[in-house]
Amino acid sequence: MLSHAEDLREFSKDGELAEAVKRNFRGSALDAQHKALCEWAEKLTLTPAACTRADVDRLREHGWSDEQVVSAAQIIGYFNHLNRLADGLGIDLESDMNGTGPQMHADERR
Repeated sequence: MLSHAEDLREFSKDGELAEAVKRNFRGSALDAQHKALCEWAEKLTLTPAACTRADVDRLREHGWSDEQVVSAAQIIGYFNHLNRLADGLGIDLESDMNGTGPQMHADERR
């Protein structure tokens, strides 16, 4: 979340928006198009088997092109993959955000 919030802060030039999205994107000032994308990203992350063509159609209704949807799916999948690898290996990727580099979780070190 730290790196994504920082990317949004830099891209939007709006620190308050970035913090609000980090806390709860649904309650943030994101426009409907980007909230729809966030909702789909959450669904794709937490319950990928529940995703259907209707989800893609909803993104289209919010102005996302097929190319953008495919790109988003690849990016979401890539980050899910990295997070699962890090979790499975007990690596804390967030520690890299504070300059200490990736570290094993304290309870995983032997």
